Amino acid sequence: MRYYFKKLKNLEKASDLMKIAIGADHGGYELKESIKKHLEEVGGYEITDYGTHSTDSVDYAEIAFKVGNAVTNSDEKILGILCCGTGIGISMAANKVKGVRAACCSDYFSAKFTRLHNDANILCMGGRVVGPGLANEMVDVFLSTEFEGGRHQRRVDQITAIENGTF
Repeated sequence: MRYYFKKLKNLEKASDLMKIAIGADHGGYELKESIKKHLEEVGGYEITDYGTHSTDSVDYAEIAFKVGNAVTNSDEKILGILCCGTGIGISMAANKVKGVRAACCSDYFSAKFTRLHNDANILCMGGRVVGPGLANEMVDVFLSTEFEGGRHQRRVDQITAIENGTF
């Protein structure tokens, strides 16, 4: 499902919206829905929801794979948000997708610095670990923080070399 949220004054068309791929298993479903509601209220995002769409039990690997591919296989910049019970399993699965740098965070500082220093492209959180208020703050800082580059680019390049087997 695709959702368009437009409230920011300087947005003229859908292509101006920041693109977000979001997903969760049953353990993160309610947190995912809360985050989507928050992003709708903030505005300025085009969100594609890769499921799940209920609290019925599902395997997180499938959702992580879909969001990971959406983030890495697009010509456009897309950031991802994934939720499961702890955020750990879904982040481990997402990091198996080539090009994904998923970070499981449960505090504001980590959510900010994983973008700033690690150029993370997917934020993972635990629905049984992080409440909706903190999750919204973490999402806001994750989506608004740009990668700093500089000495951190060298380190991200090393991570990519490990992934490619060329380190």
